[in-house]
Amino acid sequence: MAKTKYYFDSESLSYKPIVKSRTLQVSNFILFILSAVIFGVFSLFILLTSNIISTPKEIIQQRELENLVLQYDLMNLKLKQIENVLENVQERDNNLYRVYFEASPIPQSQRTAGFGGVNRYKDLEGYQNSKIIVDASKRLDVLSKQLVVQSKSLDEIEYLASNKVDLLAAIPSIQPIRNKDLKRIASGYGYRKDPFTKKPRMHWGMDFTAPRGTPIYATGDGIVKRADNRAAGFGNHVRIDHGFGYVSLYAHMSKYKVKRGQKVKRGEIIGYVGNTGRSAGPHLHYEIFKDGKKINPLNFYYGNLSAEEFDILLNLANQENQSLD
Repeated sequence: MAKTKYYFDSESLSYKPIVKSRTLQVSNFILFILSAVIFGVFSLFILLTSNIISTPKEIIQQRELENLVLQYDLMNLKLKQIENVLENVQERDNNLYRVYFEASPIPQSQRTAGFGGVNRYKDLEGYQNSKIIVDASKRLDVLSKQLVVQSKSLDEIEYLASNKVDLLAAIPSIQPIRNKDLKRIASGYGYRKDPFTKKPRMHWGMDFTAPRGTPIYATGDGIVKRADNRAAGFGNHVRIDHGFGYVSLYAHMSKYKVKRGQKVKRGEIIGYVGNTGRSAGPHLHYEIFKDGKKINPLNFYYGNLSAEEFDILLNLANQENQSLD
């Protein structure tokens, strides 16, 4: 039962009941309903725009975002594994493959160089998980560049490997005359006494003594570059271009058996020992060039010498005696 409300009447000095009209009652009810609706809508808006309550769509999106972050974490682990594998390949490439095939190692700065200039990842910035996405993108870009560098390196190694057989056949690697007893070394590479002036002079090759007419052999596969007697001091001589930067020279021949442009094989007779040109006696003067520079022929007799025989030859070649040319 509703409570009756009173008001004080000053004229009659008594309390009289408040009588509400039907219209007022309806108006109050409507006002209450409107206030409740407005308060409910306002409260719902506050809840929806805050983190207190999430809509079903937001819940789904949040789960997808958490799953995306998890997937990026897993991808980073896989990237780390790939980086470790690639690092191992790069190390073997520099320290094994390129060393074996006489290629210069690729500098680490070239392998790991980043990307300069404009910010490539600007479009990925400004989001909640931008750092994860940008870091992953950078690592993928660096990995892609490293793979390109490594791929080109392996292409180079493949080319060198395909030419390795030709290289091994071309490098001068035997003594140019038969020297089984190792007693035919008259003078080695280095400063020696000139047989005519008796003063020290750089001797750019090795002298092998042998009777006139002793066969001289090509020390590696190649093409005859010269076969004539027009070089000062060398007399009848032959030059063989072996390719890969190697050239061998055979001087003071009694006669040569090859001609310019002829292909020769290692061990093939190209001429005979003589005493032509600036020579103090029958012998063969032998030189090797690599990329245009004269180098010690002693380092190229591994094709027919044991370690013990090489030591004997080394001691003989290092004696500071008189050369024969």
